[in-house]
Order: sequence, then C-alpha cells, then structure tokens
Amino acid sequence: MAQSKKSAANDTVQEQGAPPPFTREQELKALRDMLLIRRFEEKAGQLYGMGAIGGFCHLYIGQEAVVVGMQMALKRGDQVITGYRDHGHMLACGMDAKGVMAELTGRRGGYSKGKGGSMHMFSKAENFYGGHGIVGAQVSLGTGLAFANHYRGNDFVSLTYFGDGASNQGQVYESFNMAELWKLPVIYVIENNRYAMGTSVMRSSAQTDFSKRGISFNIPGEQVDGMDVRAVKAAADKAVAWCRAGKGPFILEMQTYRYRGHSMSDPAKYRTREEVEKIRHDSDPIEQVRNRLLAAKMSEDELKKIDAEVREIVNAAADFAQHDPEPDVSELYTDVYR
Repeated sequence: MAQSKKSAANDTVQEQGAPPPFTREQELKALRDMLLIRRFEEKAGQLYGMGAIGGFCHLYIGQEAVVVGMQMALKRGDQVITGYRDHGHMLACGMDAKGVMAELTGRRGGYSKGKGGSMHMFSKAENFYGGHGIVGAQVSLGTGLAFANHYRGNDFVSLTYFGDGASNQGQVYESFNMAELWKLPVIYVIENNRYAMGTSVMRSSAQTDFSKRGISFNIPGEQVDGMDVRAVKAAADKAVAWCRAGKGPFILEMQTYRYRGHSMSDPAKYRTREEVEKIRHDSDPIEQVRNRLLAAKMSEDELKKIDAEVREIVNAAADFAQHDPEPDVSELYTDVYR
C-alpha cells in the first residue's frame, strides 16, 4: 500500500473528488494534443481574417478536452464522424496539420483535394468519416458505421459527435431507435457547448439534460465534465467497454464551452464577455493540465518548449497551405457523383 501511494505521488497528480488521475505521460500527451488543436484553430482564425480561408469556419477553441479524451480510449479501427466544427477531431485522429490547413485554404494538398473546405474533409486511412455540414446528418451515418461493424462481426466502435443544437433533429431519434434495437456499437457524443448556433439550451430544449435523451429507447447516458480531459477519458473507457461487449449504444453528454462564436461571422452577442472570461479562468482544459504538471514539479520552461514545438508545426502548416498550388480545373469532375 505504501509503495502504491509512493508511485501515485511520483507519476500522477490527484485531487480530492477528481476523476482517475493521469500518469505524467498521459498528461503530456493530452497537453500536446490539446495545444495542437488550440494553436491550429487560432491560426485558422487569423487566416480567415486575412481572406485566405473562404466559406464557413467553425472553431473548436475551448472544447479540446472532449475529442482528445475520447481518442485516448479508442483503438486502431474505431471510427469517428462529426459535424462541421471538425478541425479538432481531424487533428486528434492523427490527420496531418498541413493537409487539414491546406483543405481550409482550398489547395491541392488538402485532404479533399481543396474541394471540401472546412466542413467536408475526411481520411479513410485515419478512420475519420467527416466533417458534415448538414445539422445532424452525421448521426445517421455514424449509426450506419456501427451497423457495418455489427454486420462484419468485429469489435470496432463508431464515435458519433453532434452538438446540443443537433440533438433536437428528428434523424437523431430514428438513429437512437435503430441503434438500440440492433444493439449497435455506437457512442453518441453530444458536445453541449450551451448555445447551438446562438440560442441558449435553456430556451431551445425541453430536456436540457442531454444524457437522458435516450431514455425512451433504453440507451444509457452520462453527463461528463467536458472541460476535464481526465473525466472525458474515464467516461470514454466506460462507454467503449459497453459497446465492445455487445450491449448496444451509449450516450455521453459532454458539458463544454466554445470561446468563439458559432462561426467566424458570429459576434456572439447572446452571451456576456464576463461569462466567457469566467469559463476560461475557472475551467480552461489546457490550463487544468498545465497546472497539474506544474504541481508535479514540471518547469515553466519545459511547458513553454512544448508550446513552441506545437507552434512550429502550426506555422509550417499555415505556410504550406498558403503556397501549395490550387487544384487543377479538371478536379471539378473527379470524386463527384453526377
């Protein structure tokens, strides 16, 4: 017992009432992965402001712990599908920052050859199936991925992300019904960032506990602190084990928060600046990890070095994305169903 306590003191940072602690290696991986998403999104916002990115652009800043924690519970072969706030999911899945940024700028080296833009890119190699612009459309598609796993008799899990706004779409409940009826291995991850496109969930949803949305279908659900990567990982482990055991779908409501507007064109006047600053001060997912590492005697210089390395990756991606050639005109007729 004494040895166990000593090991915990050396390798993890644990607080009273906190989720299962991370090892130092897990904390560092979570920090690096979340920083990559944060810095990438900040750079994407800059490029959008410069006119280098056209169309819509929905940033994931503030929500990084959700996708990073979920990915830590998956194995190779599990699938991910999401909506249009998708850059963070791509990076967490292992997609190259240069390819993602090049797609944002409509370049040949992008994951969809420059034709998909922010909302429509994918990578079969990384089992990432989009990026979908139609609200809630990915839920039925993610359920279909789970059906394919069930049909093939493998133990892979489909991770299907959608937001609090999409939770009110009809196809979501059709998918719930089929998933439970056939015991499909799908985890529905509801990223509840409180405001959908710009309306508080308190005004738009009769049931604001989204973990209960599957009750009438007998689908279990759980509310999770989506700002704490450790809590996300713990909930993901539970849900993944449930699905791999053949018990059917599981709902995870991630209570999270986006710092920016719904998209780059949204001034976000439906909430106060004080509210945003309070969340950033009290609950920022990256700062939580940094503080735990500092408490575990990691130096500020070491943390700054990690941030600098991440910034180099993002800057290189931005440089590539602005100098890569645009697609040839002939690409208008490739990979298109007519």
